[in-house]
Formats: sequence, structure tokens, C-alpha cells
Amino acid sequence: MTKKLVIDPGHGGSDSGAVNGSYQEKNFTLDIALAVHDYLQNHYMVELFMTRKTDKTLSLKQRTDYANQKQADYFISIHINAGGGTGWESYIWNGPVNQTTIDAQNIIHNTVMNEIGPKYQVKDRGKKRADFYVLRETIMPAILLENLFIDTTNDLHLLIDNQFITDLSCTIGEGLAQALSLDKKTLPKDQDHTQDRP
Repeated sequence: MTKKLVIDPGHGGSDSGAVNGSYQEKNFTLDIALAVHDYLQNHYMVELFMTRKTDKTLSLKQRTDYANQKQADYFISIHINAGGGTGWESYIWNGPVNQTTIDAQNIIHNTVMNEIGPKYQVKDRGKKRADFYVLRETIMPAILLENLFIDTTNDLHLLIDNQFITDLSCTIGEGLAQALSLDKKTLPKDQDHTQDRP
């Protein structure tokens, strides 16, 4: 059976999330979430759902109700940090979680940090646990990612770099694919260009 994944771009609409000048968390989270969605859709067999695809307001309850109603196998919420720190971190619920939740966090976290850590000198802030609503109220394994700090100059420079967003999104997608053991899509022969290489 094809796995179901719900991708949740944090904030949106009247809820901007963290802000730095004209930069708003809700826009970064949507860009990353859409890119993760497209990467998985193009490369893996998976049924994808998004809590929002546009700049609209959603309550935390609406997000978790949506995921629970879809009976998703996994839930990922995308966020940008604030508060003057630097780096990347992941969260799972600090209540009782199953081993799948812990294993998935390890795989996703390590996949992302092994790529963006050395390439972009991004600090690994660690695998954490917290009583976040979207982690507590989802009935499936869930993770929340804090992707750099909007109010730290070096982090913001990366967030507005299209290549960084592409690399980050692809590695999040790859981590999800590994964590959920997704099957790769087979490209039709006319799209397989591996033979074109010298």
C-alpha cells in the first residue's frame, strides 16, 4: 500500500510567524514545503497531502484534524526559528511515542544535517522533544523541523538563497523517503538520461 504523508507549512494567512523586516516565516515555510512535496512527487511512490498550498490561515487543530482525517502514515511540520540563535533542529513529541517516531527523527535529522551541515556550515542544534500541539494531537508519527533563524543574519542569507532552499528541501524529502521506506519511481525510458552520460 502507498504511504500517506501530510506536509504542514507552518503559519500562514493572518499568522505570519516569526518576522525580520519584510521577511516572514509563513512564506519560507510554504516555499520549503512545496519544494519537499515536488521532490517526493517526482522521485517516490507516495500519496501526498498539504495542510495549505497557499497563504491561508489555519488553526493548529485544523492541521492535526486534517492529518488524522486522512489517516496519514506520517506528519511533518515545517518551521523557521527565531530568538537570535543559529542552526537547524528537529522535534518529536515529549510524551510517549513509538519507536517509529524516534527512528524517523534520527533518519530525517541525520540525512539533512549530513548534507547542509558541511556544505553550508549550518550548526546542528540537535534532536529535541517538545509538547508542540501538532506533535501531540496527530495520531500518526510526527516531526517538526526548525529550519534556521529568521532573525540571525547568516541564517537569513541562506534562507533567501534559492540554491540552499533547493538543497534543504531535497534532503528533507530524501530523509522522509528513507524514514518511510518509500519506493522509488521508475522513470519512463524516454526520461532516463543515464545513458546520455559520457
